Amino acid sequence: MADSILPPENVLAVLPAELSRGLFEKAPVTRLAADQMLFLAGDAGDACYRVEEGLLKASVFAPGGGERILAIFGPGSLVGELSMIDGRARSASVAALHPSKLSLVSRVAFEAFARSNPELCRHIMTLLARRLRETNAALAAATFLPLNGRMARVLLNLAAAFGNDVGGGRVLIRQKVTQGDLAGMAGLARENVSRILKDWTDRSLVSRRAGYYYLENKAAIQREVSM
Repeated sequence: MADSILPPENVLAVLPAELSRGLFEKAPVTRLAADQMLFLAGDAGDACYRVEEGLLKASVFAPGGGERILAIFGPGSLVGELSMIDGRARSASVAALHPSKLSLVSRVAFEAFARSNPELCRHIMTLLARRLRETNAALAAATFLPLNGRMARVLLNLAAAFGNDVGGGRVLIRQKVTQGDLAGMAGLARENVSRILKDWTDRSLVSRRAGYYYLENKAAIQREVSM
């Protein structure tokens, strides 16, 4: 997944260009409006997708309605490949955060391409291994990091995926995300996210302009993870 967060490895988990071109060479295109669902957890895994434009999120939901965002996918990201491997139902729900354009490959086309290009499976396994590593890291963060550390980790992962170094230790996150999105990624209540961001804004560690977050002092944010 090119620009995603299951950060940062899954942020960078993208197929080699030649394989990606071959797999999606004749793929039909589907479009999603903002907040439109691509698929739900439990749906049959009958296709995988490459994000051409826009931004998507993968989430799981608690019985009471709480959302935990597992990953964010930007252009170049591969979405839904896990069900292509094991044939089981979708493990998470995926929806568009922004209007999005996706290329679609059916299970039949995926399996045919994999038979003639066995290296595809090796690369997919590498992506899945990166996900597992990040899952372990996320579990450790949720168990051991204080709230500020969990929030810092999310911002740093977004910066790894979408960051643009604008000099002087400042990083622009080149995707608009809401406090609700940040809360879902960090596994925090929204009021905690609001409180932490206000504190960091007051201390000139973070700023927000025109809907975009800036890490004004990345080094200080990194120290929050190690506290």
